[in-house]
Amino acid sequence: MNKNMFREYDIRGIYPEDINGNVAEVIGKAFGSYIREKEVIVGHDNRLSSPEIHENLIKGLISSGVHVIDLGLCTTPMYYVIKKHLNMTNGIMVTASHNPKEYNGLKISFSKIGPAYGQAIIDFRNFVMAGNFTAGEGFITPFENMKEIYLKTIKDGINFGPRKIKVAYDPANGTGCVILKDILDMFKDNIEYEIIYGESDGNFPNHHPDPNVEENMEALKKYVVSHHCDLGIGIDGDADRVGLIDNQGNFISVDKIIIMMYKYLYPNLKNKKALMDVKCSKAVIDEMQKLNLPVFVNRTGNSYQNYTINTENYDFGGEFSGHLWFTDKWPGIDDGIYASLRIMEMLSNTTESLVDILSSIPKYYNTPEIKIDCPDEKKKEVIAKVKEYVKAKGINFNDIDGVRIDFDDGFALIRQSNTTPCLTLRFEKKNEEDLKSIQDEYLNLVNNIINTL
Repeated sequence: MNKNMFREYDIRGIYPEDINGNVAEVIGKAFGSYIREKEVIVGHDNRLSSPEIHENLIKGLISSGVHVIDLGLCTTPMYYVIKKHLNMTNGIMVTASHNPKEYNGLKISFSKIGPAYGQAIIDFRNFVMAGNFTAGEGFITPFENMKEIYLKTIKDGINFGPRKIKVAYDPANGTGCVILKDILDMFKDNIEYEIIYGESDGNFPNHHPDPNVEENMEALKKYVVSHHCDLGIGIDGDADRVGLIDNQGNFISVDKIIIMMYKYLYPNLKNKKALMDVKCSKAVIDEMQKLNLPVFVNRTGNSYQNYTINTENYDFGGEFSGHLWFTDKWPGIDDGIYASLRIMEMLSNTTESLVDILSSIPKYYNTPEIKIDCPDEKKKEVIAKVKEYVKAKGINFNDIDGVRIDFDDGFALIRQSNTTPCLTLRFEKKNEEDLKSIQDEYLNLVNNIINTL
């Protein structure tokens, strides 16, 4: 078994080289042997390899004496809603999220709060590799009311205003296709909708199922403009992330969604504080200062944000990759479709367009994520050298996840990827010349450090 599949946030690899039915069965045996409460909830996405992995995973779980509650085909948010509904500790979702079709994986949970990450996954990996599994006679119970419970949870968490919204969705042929129309049909009086690429197809024939990469949203941009929509919504492969197109066909980064939502939610926030990850724009900090909301800049990673949101009493929070969490009238789950409804709820309570609302956000020039190849064994040392450089210059920085330097007019970020052998960098400044200068400085620094190690 390839131990490199056990990553910072989940287990993920290429099918069938890394992950397949045999591997899934072994992981099922290990998981069932590892957990104290011998009950686990399991679901799978619409990838072509998911039914095989799901079936063999359950086979392994049952052979270790576990009671499996089987959801079958579902989105990751549907899985989480039912897991919380049943107040369950252990769970496994078969999915590779927004990765290309040849990937698959497992999001594992040993907690009622959310998915495992970091040391918890390392400890489980070591247990799997040791191979000391128990035997037993488990059984399987299909869960019958998933759809009804999920839809009711969504309906109870949305309150539209008087304005009817026209929206176009692109679920990218992902798992969201199995439930999206049912959700939108609950709000026919509030939403006029169209769906492109709405057939469930694990081949993802039209584009990569990641709505936070602008090139994947080109068809949706054109549709929004040509059909005069108020907005366009992209959903990723397992439906836990959201992407946004405004009414003029512009791609909107998620940090701007975070700003909009905090402004909208501010009057009713029970806890006057904000949360973002290190990849988000300095504009979030600027705009939160205007609201007098202190900002916690967290490390990147769905699991880290989920834990912080659900243990530190945030009403809302998000991260640059498209995960958004609400706890005000929703059970603290990152759900791309639900998040899109909250964006439309905001619009339904104003006469302004998205372009109008976004126009007040300070303009920054920024780079996309820049990836630099770096062997895994060198990544920590490179980051340590960057810290030495920054300290020598007397610059303050945040080191919760690599090095983030906040300037008065932007930021620089150098961090190690948790999923690939590379470093990721991102830069932002108020003008393009300064952006190029700061980008060149730190790109040269990082490349020189790598070359000398």
